[in-house]
Amino acid sequence: MVELLAILVGSGTSGRSALDIAHAVARDVAASLQRLAALDVSELEQKCGVGRATAARIVAALELGRRAAAQPQGEADRIRGPADVFRLMGPRLHDLPQEEFHTLLLNTRHRVMRQVLVTRGILDASLIHPREVFRPAVGEGAAALILVHNHPSGDPTPSAEDRAVTRQLVEAGRVLGIPVLDHVVVGRGRYRSLMEGPASMGGGPG
Repeated sequence: MVELLAILVGSGTSGRSALDIAHAVARDVAASLQRLAALDVSELEQKCGVGRATAARIVAALELGRRAAAQPQGEADRIRGPADVFRLMGPRLHDLPQEEFHTLLLNTRHRVMRQVLVTRGILDASLIHPREVFRPAVGEGAAALILVHNHPSGDPTPSAEDRAVTRQLVEAGRVLGIPVLDHVVVGRGRYRSLMEGPASMGGGPG
């Protein structure tokens, strides 16, 4: 971790080498990548005493890592159940400091066509309009979609608001003919499905 941070730091500053700064950053986050990934640019500046440009490079590198881990690859992008959703989206969502609500657009074989960020911030049924959720699905001819969001607390237990959002969007999907197959809540190292069981996607089409 320290050596990789030193590469991101670059040339260091007067009296401090890049390795010295990297050691200081690692010490300030207790050598935890999860703690480091939870910091934004301003928090890195204040907590770790690095310049804004260095903080921005570190944040950008961690975000690239999240996106690379969540990038669908061939047969691996086929969704058979909530565990596949967690495998795909967990690395991107599990350590974020705020909630993000995404949809996965699926084709008829339950392969991911696209990941869509719908909203960022506290999940609120009054703020998530079905139009914004289903517009990309209609535009790209998706056969179905899956809802997924994170709980920054690390506990994926669905809240009453999670269930309200799910009911609202399931009904909208029924009207539009684009079924909502599941809603997966991502926590730290674990997940919960709001629709696992007979009503979930099951084996899906081959």
